[in-house]
Amino acid sequence: MMKLVDAVAETLGKLAAWMFFAIGIFVTYEVIMRHFFTLPTIWVDEVSRIMQVWGTFIAAAYVLKHREMVIIDVAFKDVNSLSRKLVESFGILVIVGFSVVTIWFGFKLWIKAVESGHTTDTFLAPPKWLTDGAMWVGALVLTAQCVVEFVRVWTVGIPSQDEHLELRDLE
Repeated sequence: MMKLVDAVAETLGKLAAWMFFAIGIFVTYEVIMRHFFTLPTIWVDEVSRIMQVWGTFIAAAYVLKHREMVIIDVAFKDVNSLSRKLVESFGILVIVGFSVVTIWFGFKLWIKAVESGHTTDTFLAPPKWLTDGAMWVGALVLTAQCVVEFVRVWTVGIPSQDEHLELRDLE
């Protein structure tokens, strides 16, 4: 099960990276069309916004898996100490708390948007559920990755910064 969650986080993280790359291309295209040809598009802003919301939410589990979140370890440098494991566990539980709230309210918001057929107030007018779905889907994957990381803290241990950098360089 842990390998499945890791694989999903890895795949979604790479998908998010490609989404951000595409957003850069879209915005560049918009700037060229607007500035040089005075022909602004109606789709770039909305599509980029939807992709940015999705990319941000689905990348969270990838960031946690690779331990790329901000870590301040001045007081808890020894990764093998009980205090560090407790602090790591507490941090993961805080993320889970945030994620569960996001799943709960995000899913309710998404259901409301699906049932009512709301669209955005733009010329393109995509359905609102496109962006509302990103919140609870991303938070759900993040919660699953949190469970995996919590188990790892207490079974495998916390990788030191040096080990983490070596593992990242091998990928």
